[in-house]
Amino acid sequence: MKIIEGMKKIKDLLKKSDDILNKVKTYSAYMSFESPTYGKDSSEQTKQVSEWVQSYEDIMKEILKLRTCINRTNLSTHETIELGGKQVTKSITEWIYRRKELSAKCMNVWMALTDKNLREGKLQDSMGAAIEAKIIRCYEPKKRDEMIEMYRSEPSKIDSTLEVVNAVTDLME
Repeated sequence: MKIIEGMKKIKDLLKKSDDILNKVKTYSAYMSFESPTYGKDSSEQTKQVSEWVQSYEDIMKEILKLRTCINRTNLSTHETIELGGKQVTKSITEWIYRRKELSAKCMNVWMALTDKNLREGKLQDSMGAAIEAKIIRCYEPKKRDEMIEMYRSEPSKIDSTLEVVNAVTDLME
């Protein structure tokens, strides 16, 4: 089974478990003057509810098994992506964390490098004398712009790479 197949199976199992949960909530009890919905008497409905509960627990075990296999595979499988002209190799798990939050945080620090709306020009000091005011940047604007663009494009590069990896990589048991 491929990673993507495992992810889709988990999604299907979660839907199925939601359906079972709703049935358990709906049919786990009824009033003495009502007829059971499943079967001719309460023992048949009790048996049905018990089967649903067992089925639900079996689904949870299967989801746990699949998620564990996906995590094991994601930790063990390494992929190389070109970023900023360099080949960067990380595990799928590392790429997922980069995609979810870390690349945006890295971009934020580069975006924080600003002129803070400072203005150059002639100013007067406290004594009234004219002074020339210049901005002193503690960063290189060209490098900042390059890094912002690299981090801005990183999530889509990760996404496109992981789509392929998820489709071709077998799950580890």
